[in-house]
Amino acid sequence: MIVFRYLSREVLLTLSAVSAVLLVIIMSGRFIKYLAQAASGALDPGSLFLIMGFRLPGFLQLILPLGLFLGILLAYGRLYLESEMTVLSATGMSQQRLLGMTLFPATLVALLVAWLALSLAPQGANRFQLLINQQDAMTEFDTLVPGRFQALRDGTRVTYTEQLSDDRINLAGVFISEKRLSGDKSKDRGISVLVAEKGRQEIHEDGNRYLILDNGYRYDGNPGQADYRAIKYDTYGVLLPKPDVSDEVTDRDAMTTRSLLESNDIRARTELQWRLSLPLLVFIVTLMAVPLSRVNPRQGRFLKLLPAILLYMAYLTILIAARGALEKGTIPQALGLWWVHGIFLAIGLGLLYWEPLRLKMASRRSALEVTRG
Repeated sequence: MIVFRYLSREVLLTLSAVSAVLLVIIMSGRFIKYLAQAASGALDPGSLFLIMGFRLPGFLQLILPLGLFLGILLAYGRLYLESEMTVLSATGMSQQRLLGMTLFPATLVALLVAWLALSLAPQGANRFQLLINQQDAMTEFDTLVPGRFQALRDGTRVTYTEQLSDDRINLAGVFISEKRLSGDKSKDRGISVLVAEKGRQEIHEDGNRYLILDNGYRYDGNPGQADYRAIKYDTYGVLLPKPDVSDEVTDRDAMTTRSLLESNDIRARTELQWRLSLPLLVFIVTLMAVPLSRVNPRQGRFLKLLPAILLYMAYLTILIAARGALEKGTIPQALGLWWVHGIFLAIGLGLLYWEPLRLKMASRRSALEVTRG
């Protein structure tokens, strides 16, 4: 039990450290992407951390298997380097027994990944898509940042305001440039430019929203041509598009596991197999990591790290490619994704039993040479 607790602690501590580093790297990249969208007005800056929270379970379900794989390699590699594994082997610790002890922390990780993949990640993806639907329904004035030119999502309008009240109703120093398109929206009829000293948003009883501009000018024309028109106004109203919030969730990763079980759609069945594959992935990478962690103290514990990572990436890449082929109907549903797991299960068993078999054959060869001599 002392050895078991020691090995489990080493694996879990290394797993936690590696997973934390990977999570920070991945979430930082995604956060920068969402931050750029918020800066351009496509997202509300106040919802960034909420978005990251909804995306967290989806990140963790892929990070934890890799964290466990690297954790076993680094933890056991250090034990081989410091000859602790040599001492354990001398007391009867075989590779099979070491694998059996490692399966306990692997089972904990697999249960956590199963909870994330089957329950928490779909809920987070569902909430994320609903939040994005709400963001898409917002006008440019809901995400307007004072002192910055901001384009609409379709690129037909650019808006600027020098000042904006805290309740996002009153504006000062307003500039709006909008393309004038023909009826078929394929021909550019020039641009209209509105400038105003101040403005405000009004919501009428019928639900329509208007931007009311005071004391300004409107310019209509084509850039580079002299046929333009200038109009001075005291009050000018601009109709804003009505928010259209959709409650529809179409992403398959946002569907509940029960919905996937009840569906006969090929994509839904593929998504279900993918979710079930992630906990199974944990056990197979554990099987591969234990023999790959065995290193010669003179060679260093990082010698097999790069080949091991390449093997893991090949596993995940083939699994993702098989998922895409399964969705397209290239691979039979009966075969599914299980053949990928079967291949790497065989590789793991080969790695586990190859070294003891090689040593046994070498021992027999030496015994035959001694007998002949």
